[in-house]
Amino acid sequence: MKAQDIMTKNVYMVYEDITVAEAVKKMLKKNTSSLIINRTDEDDTYGIVTRRDIVNKVIAQGVDPKSITLAQIMTKPLLTISPNLPVKHVARLMMDTNVRRLPVFDGNEIL
Repeated sequence: MKAQDIMTKNVYMVYEDITVAEAVKKMLKKNTSSLIINRTDEDDTYGIVTRRDIVNKVIAQGVDPKSITLAQIMTKPLLTISPNLPVKHVARLMMDTNVRRLPVFDGNEIL
């Protein structure tokens, strides 16, 4: 079994310049706990923001979600995996890096 066999196919992307408040609205509307931050150009890298990022870096710090952008709290660069990576290697990588999400990237785009 490979990463492409178990991946979530509904991935939502936004740009880093939106506010955390806007991102939360999108997350609620799409019923997701994370958003991929799109590249600004082909030389840029992807990023990610999760519900945990918002709680730990915004809410717990008493920051107004309308006054801060995703660029200020996102994780970047984003660790990605190949669609053909065996699931046992995906699990090991997640454990070794302590990440919960590994977007599948085919070399051109996030799948």
